[in-house]
Amino acid sequence: MTTSALGDTGVLTGRSLRHILRSPDTIITTVITPVALMLLFVYVLGGAITTGSDESYINYMLPGILLITIASGIAYTAYRLFLDLQSGIFERFQSMPIARSSVLWAHVLTSLAANILSITVVVGVALLMGFRTGASVTAWLAVAGILILFTLALTWLAVIAGLSAKSVDGASAFSYPLIFLPFISSAFVPTTSMPGPVAWFAENQPVTSIVNSIRALFAEQPLGGDIWISLAWLVGILVVAYTVATVVYRRRFR
Repeated sequence: MTTSALGDTGVLTGRSLRHILRSPDTIITTVITPVALMLLFVYVLGGAITTGSDESYINYMLPGILLITIASGIAYTAYRLFLDLQSGIFERFQSMPIARSSVLWAHVLTSLAANILSITVVVGVALLMGFRTGASVTAWLAVAGILILFTLALTWLAVIAGLSAKSVDGASAFSYPLIFLPFISSAFVPTTSMPGPVAWFAENQPVTSIVNSIRALFAEQPLGGDIWISLAWLVGILVVAYTVATVVYRRRFR
């Protein structure tokens, strides 16, 4: 982006962030689901689940919870984008001397900021519940990088949904399958414990490699090939989603 586009994006991002600050229930609602799942799995179901390792169950399942937190949060990006479209503010932006790309990037950066805050809260709760890691600063930065890339990839999918939806419910409903996907992965139980076809799907869908990579970083274990598989998935989804989102946006406001 040019200097002008960066400035426009900064102004519009500030506008979107102010909307979130005026309605903190957005963050609270996003955090409730993953925290409730942690409480349920650790204190109710965790004792009946065998992971095949000596680590505590909260350590095992936290990576999947972090992905669910992000999947829950990006639904609000589609929702806010849809409301802006319905209010006619996009048409007003089109008549102003601002970079067209800044409108979408403002929503994307707002999503990133809101999700970082939600993840911080969830990790704090996990620490209170007994999560412990000896991960180095470098490992934590690697985890942060994976989560940021995951957020950006899903947020651009949310942009497509927000631009294409016909109703408020349709704008946010697309995130439901994304929230459900970690349950059919290695996030909560080893894939080897699943029936054949389910295990095959779990092993070959993107969430499993992402969860395994984050879990290995927290446990200070070798990453193996999972990190490259997860990065390939995330970069691929990000590139495709960004391309489709910009095409849909240009067609709608050409």
